[in-house]
Amino acid sequence: MLKLYGTSKSRSARSLWALEELGLKYEHIPVEVAKAKSPEHLKLNPNGHIPVLEDDSNIFWESMAINLYLAAKYGKAPFWPESHEDRGHTVQWSFWGMTETEPHLLTILRNRMLLPPEQRNEQAAVAAVAAMQGPLKVLDGALKGRDHLLGKDFTIADLNVSSVLSFAMLAKLDMTATPVAQAWLGKCLGREAFKKVRSLP
Repeated sequence: MLKLYGTSKSRSARSLWALEELGLKYEHIPVEVAKAKSPEHLKLNPNGHIPVLEDDSNIFWESMAINLYLAAKYGKAPFWPESHEDRGHTVQWSFWGMTETEPHLLTILRNRMLLPPEQRNEQAAVAAVAAMQGPLKVLDGALKGRDHLLGKDFTIADLNVSSVLSFAMLAKLDMTATPVAQAWLGKCLGREAFKKVRSLP
């Protein structure tokens, strides 16, 4: 049976979401972020992070790699696209979410919510909010005239990018300047599978 190690209050949520969208049976072991560097968990992921996916004797880490693996192995079109071109765009958008948006979003969250007040740097948070405007405009432009990133259907590309941008909701980032992206994000995060994941430990 598939096993997913990691609490839903972390990047593990995006892999739990993929499992739920795919309708797969799995065991959820809600490892907390603070326990990811335990000797036991380091045997699964020597980097000391979550999530970790166990599929029979195969171990995978890195949330985007886990999600692309799950979609490729267990998914069907349209969730896992049929054409190589659409699969290429799926990987492109997944990497984009991680490289162009997540670092800024984490900077905002750390300096406005996660760090103790005396360690927060509001200047860094303000700079990160400004830095997010460029990527959000790119996303807004890509979504104009279409329902989802690859067209009319919700795919693993939408799940991966919206899971990263769910941090924007947590950070209360103002997205009114990019209304198409804002509406798309609300639609993605309104899916039943995502709502279920939010209730998991």
